[in-house]
Amino acid sequence: MNDDREYLPLSLLSQAGYCLRRAALILNERIWEESADTAKGRAEHEKVHTQRIEHRGKQLKLYEYPVFSEKLGLNGKCDCIEAEASEAGCKIPSVDFPVELYPVEYKHGLVRQEEEYEIQLCAQAMCLEEMYEAEIREGAIFYITSHKRQIFPLTPELRKKVKETADILRKIRENYDIPYAKYSPKCKRCSIREYCLPKTKQSALNYCLQLERDAREEASL
Repeated sequence: MNDDREYLPLSLLSQAGYCLRRAALILNERIWEESADTAKGRAEHEKVHTQRIEHRGKQLKLYEYPVFSEKLGLNGKCDCIEAEASEAGCKIPSVDFPVELYPVEYKHGLVRQEEEYEIQLCAQAMCLEEMYEAEIREGAIFYITSHKRQIFPLTPELRKKVKETADILRKIRENYDIPYAKYSPKCKRCSIREYCLPKTKQSALNYCLQLERDAREEASL
């Protein structure tokens, strides 16, 4: 990795898929608030995840595995990478034989179709492909509550969405943009809706955000 470059967190791709304004507030304003759903999800992740490698013969599971992409300008961790011995696979530092890599993203709750999860999963695979010159054709999302796995092909269309989302987030970061709110039913479930104020007129909202920024700058002096 280039230590001088600012890499954006992989997790922001999922946030951007849910709501671009939410992602921008997290990225540029460092705003975050726990809700019952986010707290439950974090607790479930903590129960099953510590950074470790599990060996079972020629099969491995690598948990909380760090990944990055110079091309996408992203870094983060994969919840789990399943690696199985294969002559057509790639070499990774953890083992002395070639393996095929299969990323698995863990989510709490029941099985549901959420495109932002697919984008995050595909981004993890693209990082691994760049790091190890691998080819990854599919991955899976494991829903902790229901103990069910959903398989997703990593299609060219999905890869294009990953790149587009990463490019949008990069521009938001470089220009310090906060996109306007677009109120929808999912705003009711958002943990930072009190900061976002999706129903507030933009002139008043921008004024409030500027006051908050000024207060933070004064506090840091």
